[in-house]
Amino acid sequence: MPPPLILDPARLDFSHPIAGPAEIERINPHRHEFRLLDGVVLLDLERAVYAGYHDIHPDAFWVRGHIPGRPLFPGVLMIEAAAQLASFLFRHVFPNSGFIGFTGVDKAKFRGVATPPSRLVIVGRGTQLKPRRMICESQGFVDHTMIFECEITGMPV
Repeated sequence: MPPPLILDPARLDFSHPIAGPAEIERINPHRHEFRLLDGVVLLDLERAVYAGYHDIHPDAFWVRGHIPGRPLFPGVLMIEAAAQLASFLFRHVFPNSGFIGFTGVDKAKFRGVATPPSRLVIVGRGTQLKPRRMICESQGFVDHTMIFECEITGMPV
């Protein structure tokens, strides 16, 4: 049984992202095929709730080899995309923090798959945001169906 929703992705407005690739790259250092965050659509600093997305394209670097004839977006990249979005939140809460290193993942469960072309929508909530540590709950959706959940830990490095 999936956990309660952090927020319902059907209620998000994707037509007016608050941050696109250029703004994301201003905050996060990930570039080229390893920038796994294409847009941020919600950043509520008061509640530490956020949402963003990664568009999964048929020409992505992993498609040819994972899995030939049936490309599946790797679960580790789903978690990386969620970590990049959590880092985006952290850098807004603590703007002078520098790079946020991914130090752990807990409670990870995969409930479905993402295949190209599709949009992976990620929602999250910061449950512990301190200058030296963050913990965020994350959930990922494709077509409003939860396909993963996890808890991400990070710290400035």
